[in-house]
Amino acid sequence: MDAGRKRELEEKVYAGERLSRADGEELYASDDLVWLGRLAHHRRTELNGDRVMFNVNRHLNLTNVCSASCAYCSFQRKPGESDAYTMRVEEAVRKAKEMEGQQLTELHIVNGLHPTLPWRYYPKVLRELKAALPDVKLKAFTATEVQWFEKISGLPADEILDELIDAGLESLTGGGAEIFDWEVRQHIVDHDCHWEDWSRIHRLAHAKGLRTPSTMLYGHIEEPRHRVDHVLRLRELQDETGGFTVFIPLRYQHDFVDSADGKIRNRLQERTTMASPAESLKTFAVSRLLLDNVPHVKCFWVMHGLSVAQLSLNFGADDLDGSVVEYKITHDADSYGTPNTMHREDLLELIWDAGFRPVERDTRYNVVREYDAPPTLAHRRSEPQQVWA
Repeated sequence: MDAGRKRELEEKVYAGERLSRADGEELYASDDLVWLGRLAHHRRTELNGDRVMFNVNRHLNLTNVCSASCAYCSFQRKPGESDAYTMRVEEAVRKAKEMEGQQLTELHIVNGLHPTLPWRYYPKVLRELKAALPDVKLKAFTATEVQWFEKISGLPADEILDELIDAGLESLTGGGAEIFDWEVRQHIVDHDCHWEDWSRIHRLAHAKGLRTPSTMLYGHIEEPRHRVDHVLRLRELQDETGGFTVFIPLRYQHDFVDSADGKIRNRLQERTTMASPAESLKTFAVSRLLLDNVPHVKCFWVMHGLSVAQLSLNFGADDLDGSVVEYKITHDADSYGTPNTMHREDLLELIWDAGFRPVERDTRYNVVREYDAPPTLAHRRSEPQQVWA
């Protein structure tokens, strides 16, 4: 990118002007990562100051049995496979209550598209979880799952969402988005929920007062132009509904170590490499600059590693998700070292170590507790510091 074009883009960012599709593609084409980071950090600071948000949550995957066989997915199992599972409602409640003493604020529930589980199982699980943990917010089900519920129940999404909300649903999850452009999507997704249905269901959820996350799976066979297109679709929908609280770039994972049966379920890895840390940071930066109407950008540390998660806070991200506890969708694929669990104290240290102020939040991004500012650089240099892997 020539110096004149860089100045033009920088002036647009600092003036608060909306960036175009061409702007986004040119930002991806830039090899000046420091410059991109500076622009994204400026925008992030305008929106959120020096705050980094997190929550105390637990991921709960009720079943890994799935009728789809998406090309990137190491989580799905078919009925009868040795490590296929489906939780009874009582088991889900027991797992959730294990964190009751840690001031848990959110359950994050995502599942396979189970071919035989009845629709009534899902609101029943929510009701039982809400009864057992009345102060915990339930963030559950992707738009893809809601469309699956339409198929197995014969009900429209409007009625399905009403029943789930009545059972305690606080938010949908952002999954099922992957990459919206059909040029890529037809090669990676093996279900019927595409942009039209994904956006329809989130639009319905927003109209009912739910606030939802949005996501993008990057670093596989897509090109930067597909990422830009994906983000601009979300930006247009956000202009319409205002219902997205956060955007989450999700790093595609290779199937390094699969389950005990030795099967490699990820069919994309022969065609691609995973995104490098530099590519991840660029994706955070460009996403933050394009998505001028979504208040938060999250780095899901499980998929990026703790060091990149810290660096992302200088490239547009202002949220590190939460304690997670068990995220089988990623950990069924990778072996590069992210832990299963980060306790509140771990997250506080991670954020302070990166030079930011931690803020604990709830599912709707209301502040639960603000913590002290990070220690000064002089203080940190005065004693040995932990190095994050």
